[in-house]
Amino acid sequence: MAKATSYSSDFTSWVEARNPHEPEFLQAVREFVNSTADIIDKDSTKLRAAKILERLSEPERVITFRVVWQNDKGGTEVNRGYRIQMSSAIGPYKGGLRFHPSVNLSILKFLAFEQIFKNALTGLPMGGGKGGSDFDPKGKSDAEVMRFCQAFMTELSKYIGASTDVPAGDIGVGGREIGYLFGQYKRIRNVFEGVLTGKDAKWGGSLIRPEATGFGVVYFLNNMLKAEGIELAGKRVLVSGSGNVAQFTVKKATELGAKVLTMSDSDGYIYDEEGINEAKLNFVMELKNVKRGRLSEYVKKFKKAKYVAGKKPWGEKADIALPCATQNEINEQDAKLLISGGVKAVVEGANMPTTLEATKILQNAGVLFAPGKASNAGGVAVSGLEMSQNSMRLSWTREEVDTKLQEIMRNIHDTCREYGKVGKTIDYVRGANAAAFRKVAGAMMEQGLA
Repeated sequence: MAKATSYSSDFTSWVEARNPHEPEFLQAVREFVNSTADIIDKDSTKLRAAKILERLSEPERVITFRVVWQNDKGGTEVNRGYRIQMSSAIGPYKGGLRFHPSVNLSILKFLAFEQIFKNALTGLPMGGGKGGSDFDPKGKSDAEVMRFCQAFMTELSKYIGASTDVPAGDIGVGGREIGYLFGQYKRIRNVFEGVLTGKDAKWGGSLIRPEATGFGVVYFLNNMLKAEGIELAGKRVLVSGSGNVAQFTVKKATELGAKVLTMSDSDGYIYDEEGINEAKLNFVMELKNVKRGRLSEYVKKFKKAKYVAGKKPWGEKADIALPCATQNEINEQDAKLLISGGVKAVVEGANMPTTLEATKILQNAGVLFAPGKASNAGGVAVSGLEMSQNSMRLSWTREEVDTKLQEIMRNIHDTCREYGKVGKTIDYVRGANAAAFRKVAGAMMEQGLA
């Protein structure tokens, strides 16, 4: 007689066979299943009968389209556009748009799958989605970016709406791009509605939205440290990345008394033993956001800092690491470097910046570890608050939004801690996945075969 197999293992085999060429997506699914297998299998009869895991991992809708636009020389350019509408179990699809050459279905499905659970953790009624294009805004003029965004939205506008699917920004999609996208949507649909978040505050955006992901990372970190009786003030911090999330992570960590030593871009990283204070961060923000320059310029301005080309900052000695760049930037070797360098907490600011193997090494060494679906949920949380403000035709003050953000991040932390208890330790990965899965699966069961 064949040995009975568990629902979690059967599902893992099924999803791997079904998506063999999508490594990022499979990594996200495995991380979820590995951390919640006992919970899934405990209630497997009901979950298996309803095929909850299969339905969660299969997008409700995958939209791909051609984007044709004109460059400044009058030539024709062709890119691919995508929108993954993953799950609407607890609300309209919600998730960012990413414009980057690396964009493909595997990356977008991984991000959309993560978004289901991240959005559920916020406590706000938002489903999971993600989208974007292999278009690269770097090196393009404002006019070229505008024409691309208009062409992209001409197609995307057929599938989104304030109560259907509400995209936001992500890598390569900032305030400039959101403005061009919203303008084209309004032009085509003849409605002024909260269909995109991350809008400028002058025309429907929420205060604190640009800062929200980075601020949220530090608020989560602060709650995690306090639960262990540790103060953030005085701690030495490694930050990777130099985009929006990294910038505001550095800002809030510095405000709360930490000393941030590093930032990075795709060419290398800076190390500043004196700390990246407000004036230095302002220089970085001007360099990256306005001049679109490289971080190597930092050491020309601040002579005591060093620049390390072609490397990541994880070999430097510190107390805390906040990866805010991109997926899989911390591998097994990096994890060992962090441990040997004295790091006691790793809180993800990017989406899945730590490999599964590296996560295990960190957790087994007793390092406090927070997954991005919990710790970087501040951005989508304030996007949800922006949706609420748009629906009510109201605009909350900066203090009101920041207070709500702090409360949401505290609630996410406490929920992860509650569901992540394993003996005398806390597994935040398990906690985040278990709490979010319980909410989403419950909604799916109650809605039938929707």
